[in-house]
Amino acid sequence: MQALTDNALMLKVKSGDMDKMGLLYERHKKRLFGFFYHMNGNASLSEDLVQNVFVRILKYKHTFTGQGSFSAWMFRTARNVNYDHFRKHSKEGRPTEISTLEYRLQDADAGSVMDYDDTVSLVNRALQRLSPEKREVLILSKYKAMKYSEIGSVLGCSEGAAKVKAHRAIKDLRTIFLQMENS
Repeated sequence: MQALTDNALMLKVKSGDMDKMGLLYERHKKRLFGFFYHMNGNASLSEDLVQNVFVRILKYKHTFTGQGSFSAWMFRTARNVNYDHFRKHSKEGRPTEISTLEYRLQDADAGSVMDYDDTVSLVNRALQRLSPEKREVLILSKYKAMKYSEIGSVLGCSEGAAKVKAHRAIKDLRTIFLQMENS
């Protein structure tokens, strides 16, 4: 059997072939977990939210048209699940630190592991100071390597607007990082 595309699998799920949902889950559970973990820093919560995404995908399978990428549709659903969870639990607040997140720093000083670790820690803290919307755009564009057209679909905006949002988020992250580094 040929490897079916995500869109083809989802269309089969939509038509009643629920076995194909397991394939989609296996293909995307790590990406979704990473998305949620980048957003909230809590592994257990992230696992729960991944499950909630697939429950919601099943519930709203009739809305999938096959136009555009499945990945963008799935991340739009994930974004809504994340938003709904934190709106529902807003009294608890969001965690203020991502403790074990690793970032790829393009200009890291290769001379010292300690300098690298300090820089990663500072980037983590700076990332947490961004608004959730800006952090979300950075996670989707830089850490999930989504195309701007897909990010635009997830965020409900154009590809150009997604690029602008990512650029502004990086600019804000850089400003926060430099302020923290100099203090």
